[in-house]
Formats: sequence, C-alpha cells, structure tokens
Amino acid sequence: MGDTRKKIKKIVFVTGTRADYGKIKSLIGQVEKSSSFIAYVYVSGMHLVKHLGCTYREVLKDGYSNVYVDFSQGNTGDMSFDLGSVICHFTKYIDHVNPDLIVVHGDRNDALAGAIVGALKNIKVAHIEGGELSGTIDESIRHAISKFAHIHLVSNVEAKNRLLQLGEEEKRIFIMGSPDIDIMLSNKLPSIGLAKIRYDINFENYGICMYHPVTTEYKKIGNKVKNLVDALIESNRNYIVIFPNNDYGSEIILNEYQRLEDNVRFRLFPSIRFEYFLTLMKSADFVIGNSSAGIRETSVYGVPAIDLGTRQQGRYRLENSNIQHANERKKDILTCINNVDDYRITRNDFGTGNSTDKFMEIINREDIWKYDIQKKFVDLDD
Repeated sequence: MGDTRKKIKKIVFVTGTRADYGKIKSLIGQVEKSSSFIAYVYVSGMHLVKHLGCTYREVLKDGYSNVYVDFSQGNTGDMSFDLGSVICHFTKYIDHVNPDLIVVHGDRNDALAGAIVGALKNIKVAHIEGGELSGTIDESIRHAISKFAHIHLVSNVEAKNRLLQLGEEEKRIFIMGSPDIDIMLSNKLPSIGLAKIRYDINFENYGICMYHPVTTEYKKIGNKVKNLVDALIESNRNYIVIFPNNDYGSEIILNEYQRLEDNVRFRLFPSIRFEYFLTLMKSADFVIGNSSAGIRETSVYGVPAIDLGTRQQGRYRLENSNIQHANERKKDILTCINNVDDYRITRNDFGTGNSTDKFMEIINREDIWKYDIQKKFVDLDD
C-alpha cells in the first residue's frame, strides 16, 4: 500500500512593514502551532530601515521557528528600484524554501513582489485585504496584487464585490475579516500603565499623529505637513507622533518633525510595538493623520479620528462614524481637533475577532489546494 499520510504544507508569510506584520502575526502564530503546516516568515522592506526603528527585531522577538531577515536588500527610497530588489532576493529565498503557499497582505511593495514571484513560479498566492480602497499609488498596487493572487482573504462584502468587478472567480474569495482585530479584541494587550512606562510617556491625555507621504502629491507635501505641525502646536494638546513610512517624500515629513523634538508636549517615535500601539490608541483622545489605522483600528475602539487629505479617500463613510475629514489647512485641522469629543462612535465593518480561526479553516480545506494555478477573467454578466 502507498503512503497515505497527509503532506505537511509550507506557507511563507511576507512582511515588509510594521503595519502588515500587525495584521498577520496572529495567523503566523496559529500556523506555527499546526501539525499540518510549517510557517516561514520573510522579513524585508521598512523593517530593515534604521531610522524607522529596525522593526525586524519585533518579528524576531516573537520567536518563530523559521524567520529570514533579508539584510541583502537595498532600501533606496525609490519604489521601482526597491521593488526590483525585493523580487530578486525573494526569488532566491523561494527557490530555497519551495513553499506550497505565499501569503501577502495589503498594498506595499513587498506584498507585490511576493505575489509576482509566486505567480511567475506557479506557487499559489493568498492575498489578505484585497478589494479595498487605499488612495495614492497604494490602491493600484493593491489591485495589481489581487490580479496575481489565487486566493483572496477579504475583510467584508464590499471588498468581495470589488474583486468580482476585477474579474476574480467567486470561489476564490473568502470573507475573513481583518486579522488584526483578533489582537485588538483579545485580553492579551498590555495595560496603559505598562505602555506608558515602556515608552516613557508622561501625558495623562494625548492624541496620536501618523502622517504618511502621498507619493502623487510630492510637491505639496512640504506645505501640507507644515500646516499639520503648526496646527498640532497651536492646539496646546499633548501628542505621540509616529514616523511615516519610507515612501517617496517621507524625508520632507521627518524634516518638519524636527520642530517638535524639544517641545515637551510631543513624544516622537520611529515605531511602536503593535500591541503597545493598540493600548495607546485605545486610551487616546483621538488619532490624526492619514494612516489606515485612523480608519480601521480607531473605529473598533470608538476613538475619534481626523483623516487628512487624499490618502484614504473613498475608504470610509462619514455618516455615523468616528471620523472627521479635513484637508491640510491649519484652520480646518484645528476645527476638527476642537470637535473630537463629538465623535466617540464605535463602528466595526472589518470583522468580529475570529479571523485567525477562519484563516485556519480556509487553509485546511482540500479544495483550495486544487485550484488551478491559471486564473481566468470572469465577466460580470457570466
């Protein structure tokens, strides 16, 4: 008789930023515990950038069995050059591991590289949080990843419908929710006291600012971030300020933040460990900037959010939400800051905290491993 034992499948998770790692770490941990799968973690991109906190160390601290930090990559800040670098280095890694599935998240260069390599090497790719609207170049990257991916793990029905519009087969789309909400709603987060001690934060009340460059508005970034910093200073509130990602234009934002370094009302951080960040967010007066965290995570906790500019355009509805929107004009920003207490509204459109369980159910299904590697475009009237 032949060997009927089930093959243990190898799954590679790609992480290139502090943000996407927070989204997938619960999934990696659960796969690590499974007897049916072996988890591999490929660490690249922003994790390796010194002035952003060398966040690869946070991945290593979590103690996974198979982690590869790709120090051979270059991080020039030129997105097209860096994409090519990740593709080349990730190809070598994949040739060594020979996985059954590559898992990528969101809309960053590293996820696009992972999806391209998987598709070109006939390895199945699962994309988490496809079908969403990101604004700037990120949205184009997100949709491109979806076209390379073979399995879609989306947050909600709206995202599923967008993938159907992109011509994806319905059987390949699974509504899973956003996996970071599993961590947000868990009882394993540190206390606010511990978080403040760890990061030497002496404020009783504070806002959190996270502002990233919009690459298609490079020439306007300087004026916009100046208006933001002027408004924060003039508001006379306390702030935790987290550095931007390393997209084109981030150096302009960091230069402007130098004005805050000796101001006792501000604490600046290249990065904050995900669980501690969630605790600090949960206790914040409000969040301001253009990060996706101000759209998604704040709504789960009912923390007021002020979304600035175009980066998250189309990603949320203002009606009955915790979000105010303003363009980067000092007067408008100050008006929103003064109104934050009217926006303590809890609303969650991205899952109920069981995404990790759903993920394990999906990858344990025999049929997904039999999906044809060659996809077909499905017209809406089919």
